[in-house]
Amino acid sequence: MVNFSPAVSTLAAFNAAPPEAAERDLLACCASGRFAKAIADGRPYREPGALSDAVGVAFAALSWDDIVESMNAHPRIGDRSASAGRSASAGWPAAEQSGAGAASDQVRQGLADGNLAYERRFGHVFLICASGLSGQEMLDQLRTRLANDPDAERTVVRRELLKITQLRLANLLEP
Repeated sequence: MVNFSPAVSTLAAFNAAPPEAAERDLLACCASGRFAKAIADGRPYREPGALSDAVGVAFAALSWDDIVESMNAHPRIGDRSASAGRSASAGWPAAEQSGAGAASDQVRQGLADGNLAYERRFGHVFLICASGLSGQEMLDQLRTRLANDPDAERTVVRRELLKITQLRLANLLEP
């Protein structure tokens, strides 16, 4: 578990931060040590687009074990108790999953049941960039993705983790 305490708030501050601080803050965005080191080692970044491009390149180089390492820091969708302590930043998952919290009891139960079915099928937490999605939309995507074969689902998971990471990095570096 990473304790999130954003020490940087702008790209310039991120570029100037000591390597350990930069890596710590990057782990709050994506809990893969390999990812955090690659991005921290690539500093300085001229502008946010260059950092975003570097994130894409770093993601392409991540192994499935690196992806799993990062997923292990993510709570289950709709799991209120896990969002307080399992993830890199307790506040981000709660805000990102606000659509699940506002869902009906039926949708929340569907998410709980779906999470278990997904984990039995794929061996890891259901990962989705939940920002802006309703609980029903998350549940619909979970049910759809249960039909994926493992290779197709790994591709989806990698894409979703990249979206989450880019969103969190943008939030971290907001002035």
